[in-house]
Amino acid sequence: MKDRSNIILVAPFISSFIKSDIDILSKKYNVIINTYKWANKFMLPFNLLFQFVFFITHIFKADKVIVEFGGYWSLIPSVIGKLFGVPVFIVLHGTDCASIPSIGYGSLRKKMIQFFCGVSYKYATKLLPVSSSLVSVKNTFLQNTDSENQGYKTFFKNNKTDFKVIYNGVDSAFWKPLPNFIKDEKSFISAFSDKQFILKGGDLIIELAEKYADYTFYIAGTIAPKNIRNIPVNVIFLGILSKEKMREYFNKSTYHFQLSIFEGFGLALTEAMLCGCIPIGSSSNIIPEIIGDTGFVLKNRNVNDLDVLVKEVIGLKNKTEYAEKARLRVIKNYSFNNREKELFKAIDGV
Repeated sequence: MKDRSNIILVAPFISSFIKSDIDILSKKYNVIINTYKWANKFMLPFNLLFQFVFFITHIFKADKVIVEFGGYWSLIPSVIGKLFGVPVFIVLHGTDCASIPSIGYGSLRKKMIQFFCGVSYKYATKLLPVSSSLVSVKNTFLQNTDSENQGYKTFFKNNKTDFKVIYNGVDSAFWKPLPNFIKDEKSFISAFSDKQFILKGGDLIIELAEKYADYTFYIAGTIAPKNIRNIPVNVIFLGILSKEKMREYFNKSTYHFQLSIFEGFGLALTEAMLCGCIPIGSSSNIIPEIIGDTGFVLKNRNVNDLDVLVKEVIGLKNKTEYAEKARLRVIKNYSFNNREKELFKAIDGV
């Protein structure tokens, strides 16, 4: 009799939050990882063939399958799992529940991926979105009709697969105020990749920075875009940072921007809040819920409205109180331990 059950984890890549899930699952299961270079479109038919062979040879050894993100890689596991009676759980993270053609965002705006996701979500045993907004949400932040109604049930209205919302977990032991850092009261920070520049409000931040010449605006995760001219000198692009360096900049900064048009969860937001940053977020998806009464929410994607909001934020007299409340809110609602407990509750015994 084997001591531990086997679980196959399928992922298009291994990011920090997927690595966290692997660490959680490894406490109870032997985790067998299945991943290929899915971003390479030329390799798609080969990857599907490789994955089919993998599952035909491994499905009899598996007790469960977990798939991170819906996409090309989720169809074969879902169908084979259904055929052979092996439970399949798909963790939904954001882009796999969205379609916003006007900004080129969302896997579901592409018909082929939408088909793959639709079949995957139908045959999965249970869907595990990281926020309720990935099930169904109405966003008015962009004020564009193609961005309003989102969530997988918007696009797959007949989907009846069971689902359970399990928030991402954040490591509060790592993301914390550091003793040797003093916050610069005239500093803002945001974090996103080069492909997310518009999605996460990079253009708004640059416009805003022109109005606040004596403030510093840090942008981590990308270098300055080549197609944007006359970037203000007070906007500093930090490039891709290590976790340790990112934590240092969160500790240096007083405010954090999360001005996303669509946001499945907002890990950078929670990490910044744990480091004592006062959050300034958009009204999209789960962002207002994460922020609660510890920060400020921008209702419409407009730089003038943002300017008014920022004036209110920098005029706060009790910044330390806001920072402390922000950290405590994340610890209470979005801890790593909470995700571990809820994840095992969802998959154990199925």
